[in-house]
Amino acid sequence: MRKYIFLSCLTLLLVSCSSVLITGRKQLNFVPEREILSMSSQSYKEFIASAPLSSDKTNTALVKKIGSNIASAVEIYLRNNGLASEIANLSWEFNLVKDTSKNAFCMPGGKVVVFEGILPIAKNEDGLAVVMGHEIAHAIAKHSNERLSQQMLAQFGAELTNILLSNKSEATRIGINTLYGIGVEMGVMLPYSRKQEYEADRLGLIFLAMAGYNPQESVAFWQRMAAASSGSNIEFLSTHPSDQNRIKKLQEFIPEAMKYYNK
Repeated sequence: MRKYIFLSCLTLLLVSCSSVLITGRKQLNFVPEREILSMSSQSYKEFIASAPLSSDKTNTALVKKIGSNIASAVEIYLRNNGLASEIANLSWEFNLVKDTSKNAFCMPGGKVVVFEGILPIAKNEDGLAVVMGHEIAHAIAKHSNERLSQQMLAQFGAELTNILLSNKSEATRIGINTLYGIGVEMGVMLPYSRKQEYEADRLGLIFLAMAGYNPQESVAFWQRMAAASSGSNIEFLSTHPSDQNRIKKLQEFIPEAMKYYNK
C-alpha cells in the first residue's frame, strides 16, 4: 500500500512539472489552466464590481499605457522565441482603483489592478513600470497555479500522513499532524512565496526593460517603499522578502535586465 502511494505521488510530481520562462525554475502546475482562468475571471469581476475605480483620468491613462507597453513587449519577445502558446489565454486589463493601500496585484489571465496609494511611492513613470512589471511577471510565470498546486499537494500530504499513522494513538497522530502543518508552512509554503516574489522581481525588471523603462529605478522605488513602511516585516514569517533583502536582490538582477533595455 505504501509503495503504491509513493509511486502515485512520484508520478504526479513528474507529470505536473513545468519550467518558468527565462529563469528555467521547475514548478508544479496541477490545475488545468482553463479552471484557473475561470476562477480568476469570476473573482476579478466581483472585485471590480465592488471596488471604486479611480476618478484620476491622468493616472488611470498612465496605468493603462504602461501596462499595455510592457505586455506588448513581453508578447513580442515570446512570439519571437517560439513561446506564443504561453500567452494564448491572456486577456490583459489594467485598472487603477481608489484605495490608499500601497499595493497592486495581478490575477491569472492578465488582470492587473493598481491602488492609488502606491502612486506617490512610484513617483514617476519608470517607478510605476517597476510595480506593473512585477505584477505582469506573476501572470507570465503562472505563480497562482503553482501556489494552488502547492496547497493541493500539502493537503494531499496531510491526508497521506493520516493514512500512514492510522495504527498510532490519537495523541501521536495529533502531534505529528501539528508538526507536519508547521513544517509545510514554514519550510515550504512561505519560502516558495518569497522565491516567487524574487522571481517576479527578476522577470519584472526584464519585462519593463523590454518596454523601454529603466530597470535601475527599481532600487529607488523599493527604497521609497521601505521608508514609507510602518515597520520592517519579519521575513521568516512572511510571504514577501524584507525590503533590505529585496533591494539587494534587485541590485543583482539589474545587470541582466539592462541587456534588454533600449531607450
